[in-house]
Amino acid sequence: MKTVSNNVYAFSKDNPPELTVPSGSVVKFVTKDCFANQITSENCKNALASFNWNTVNPATGPLAIEGAEPGDALRVEIQKIDLTGESAVLMTGKGLGICQKDFESLEARVVRVRQGFVEFSDKIKLPVRPMIGVIGVAPAGEAVNNGTPDEHGGNMDCKEIVQGAAVYLPVNVKGALLAMGDIHAVMADGESGGTGAEMPAEVTVKVDVLKNFPLPTPLIENDNCYMAVHSAKTADEAIQHAVFKAVRLVMEKIPGTSRYDAVTLVSLAADLRICQVVDPLITVRCELPKKLFE
Repeated sequence: MKTVSNNVYAFSKDNPPELTVPSGSVVKFVTKDCFANQITSENCKNALASFNWNTVNPATGPLAIEGAEPGDALRVEIQKIDLTGESAVLMTGKGLGICQKDFESLEARVVRVRQGFVEFSDKIKLPVRPMIGVIGVAPAGEAVNNGTPDEHGGNMDCKEIVQGAAVYLPVNVKGALLAMGDIHAVMADGESGGTGAEMPAEVTVKVDVLKNFPLPTPLIENDNCYMAVHSAKTADEAIQHAVFKAVRLVMEKIPGTSRYDAVTLVSLAADLRICQVVDPLITVRCELPKKLFE
């Protein structure tokens, strides 16, 4: 299996690929945590004094896929997420998260991760559910920093991008230039405090180029549903466009469905969920059960 480990800090058509592979390849991405592994249990109390904010949210890659051309879609199947290390970093406070105005400073904590649990405290242990916060491809235009989600993917912070899921992304430039990082041991919808339980990891994926892909992207698929994803400056706009994408998905998956019927079906059967509300754009997903299309 081939491995990529180079770090980039923006999704850009100008990033040279670390590796080029054929469609259908399985590749391992070796990732740092969103703080570039700068905070440890040993230096946690003093780490912020010398913290390099320019290296936040490193993404591993990019990976180029042979045959990927603008107008195609890239299917990224998440085969395995192996967390590395025995601790996760949490951070919140001034300038970070929904409650940032309640604080006068930032605070970082390091918690143990063992035996399948994040040990938040002596009494509170949260089951580990590893997920990918940042995954995307190069946009056709200007570079987009890794902290910002958009139509290329990026920092969507969707807790359903887990082992066994597949992410569909638009191909905007030759080779697609896939990169990913910002792995969380666990994170709730919203990521309201500003971070998940941040950890380095090794992520194994299978990449496939899809020609003439009719469905809206970014799109997430698991065993039970399709999730149409949209990021926007406001929650209202993100919700609106996630629903628009879900309606389009219904009309593509059930040929002959009128827009009236598609909108009604989405209203009856599709759940709107907030992925995150703390990045420069807010990300929402609209979940459609697969049983609708059987």
